Amino acid sequence: MADPLKNKLVIAVASSALFDLTESNLVYVTKGVSEYRKFQRDHESDVLVPGVAFSLIRRLLSLNVGPDSERVVEVILLSRNDPDTGLRVFNSMKPNGLDITRAVFASGRDPCMYLKAFDAKLFLSANEDDVKSALKQNAPAGRVFPTDFIDDDDAELRVAFDFDGVIADDSAEMIFQSGGLKAFQDMEVENAAVVHPLGPIFPFFAKLAELHARERERKAQDRSYKPRLRIAIVTARNAPAHERVVKSLRAWGINVDEAFFLGGIEKARVLEVYRPHIFFDDQVRHIEPAARVAPCAHVPIGVANEAVKKLQELGEKLSAAPISKLKMKE
Repeated sequence: MADPLKNKLVIAVASSALFDLTESNLVYVTKGVSEYRKFQRDHESDVLVPGVAFSLIRRLLSLNVGPDSERVVEVILLSRNDPDTGLRVFNSMKPNGLDITRAVFASGRDPCMYLKAFDAKLFLSANEDDVKSALKQNAPAGRVFPTDFIDDDDAELRVAFDFDGVIADDSAEMIFQSGGLKAFQDMEVENAAVVHPLGPIFPFFAKLAELHARERERKAQDRSYKPRLRIAIVTARNAPAHERVVKSLRAWGINVDEAFFLGGIEKARVLEVYRPHIFFDDQVRHIEPAARVAPCAHVPIGVANEAVKKLQELGEKLSAAPISKLKMKE
């Protein structure tokens, strides 16, 4: 029997990323499992409203409808619910126009253990622990943030990526953190022709780039065809550190539509114009302002996140310490 997932872009998505579960989650947190189960049963015919990743998933699935009607994207629901409490999520698929037929209901266990079984190139969830679990298993993953983004009716899918710590690894970021901007730029100039090591989201980026190339091929064959997928890189790098990015893309055989080398300009300013359906970044300080204008996914891995974690731990220790033991500046 042929493998139905072979050569496809497989996306795993948690119900918390796909739909707005604020109301049901509040019942679970405040009233417990029994009341949550009853609530889900009582409302299993009530269609859930779209969540942060809804526009991305809907538009990815739209790539399955094309000139050759070939199915190139598969989406699998991964959930900590059991089949009973998860029924409402499945019941909300068709009314929302989502052609999703496969699911894993793990009944409270970590569903990320099944990502490799499906060869998923991306996992999206609002649960940070699940995202970290996926990344520990070397599965590409991102935690979605609440957004004010309102989707429009155009047919185009737009995806944006930070570079360091996302597409590429964070080795350059480590130099920046330890030695500052000059050390970072000096190293990047010296290694301009050296291809960057791959980052945690690269498998998704590369597979998406394959679909992107197919869209461009169709455009070459039919000049009236309008490609449905655009890819952008939005990075805090600027010249001269841009060259290594370009040459790495060239070595990987990947073309992007747009690249923004911002050199410290707030990323939200270009994202508001580009209007991606998802933007991946490894630093919350970039995600928080960007999430106001676009759906965003945080990749909580690497040196930048470790630095934030250490600062948070230090802050917790200071806030917990008695005032008399703190050295106060006169």
